[in-house]
Amino acid sequence: MELRQLQYLVDVIDEASFTRAAAKAHVAQPGVSAQIRRLERELGHTLLDRTGGTVSPTDAGAAIVPYARIVLNAVADLRQTADALTGLVRGHLTVGMIASIASPQVDLPGLLTGFHRQYPGIEITLTEAASDQLLAALTEGVLNVAFISLGPEAVAGDIETRVLATEPLVVVVGPDHPLAARKSVSFGALREHALISLPPGSGLRSHIDAACAAAGFRPLIAFEASDPRLLLQLASRGLGAALLPASAAAAGPSPLRVLGLHRPQVTGRIALAWRAGHPVSPATRAFLDHAERTLPPA
Repeated sequence: MELRQLQYLVDVIDEASFTRAAAKAHVAQPGVSAQIRRLERELGHTLLDRTGGTVSPTDAGAAIVPYARIVLNAVADLRQTADALTGLVRGHLTVGMIASIASPQVDLPGLLTGFHRQYPGIEITLTEAASDQLLAALTEGVLNVAFISLGPEAVAGDIETRVLATEPLVVVVGPDHPLAARKSVSFGALREHALISLPPGSGLRSHIDAACAAAGFRPLIAFEASDPRLLLQLASRGLGAALLPASAAAAGPSPLRVLGLHRPQVTGRIALAWRAGHPVSPATRAFLDHAERTLPPA
């Protein structure tokens, strides 16, 4: 039994004519007749009454045609589902990330690898930029999703975020730095010291600027870089006090001293962000669902 035989049967009954059914199917009329006869032989019943001026179903044909419609409708639904899946696996996902994403709670390579294995046909593009640039790209529709560092200010209303990791901000200095003997310092204690920091536009830099302003001074930023490893190297050379998330500071060489930071205590937050209130592509929805299943809540 073939699907086209069922379709021809339904078309002939609906049109009450072999000729019109053949035209509807864009095939020759003898082909329709031949396929229905094959179906009749297979089922062992005459399905159509061909004796009158019009074609009509026999009792057997009338009993069978509802099931033929069910089969054809189910196949149509299957094809629509397959088409949707085909569109998904052939999609394109643009991902943004901050360079300072160093939290062990966010395994971005592992997340992307797992997603690629599940949807190998989705092309993934990864872009690195500061958080403010990533948020702008999300708003403009250039990016589908982004991993950002949240600052003290609220994000735009059309951006939805899910916090993935939280970490305290710490101070990292070389062993000969004037602050090296301390276990912790306040922001006010940093007033006279050269600082090594992430550049403007990053979430942590926004926290630093706001905390220093609250302490009544403008930070003396001697060096800026988006790579935490470079900030650690600069601090190890005695060029200043680096301000970094705790996990990034832990990756530094042993001579470095890591100091707690308080008054105020700043907590950095890494979040997955996407544009809300707008239709998302199937690839974006699949990635968000994958991230929901894969990444634990902060």
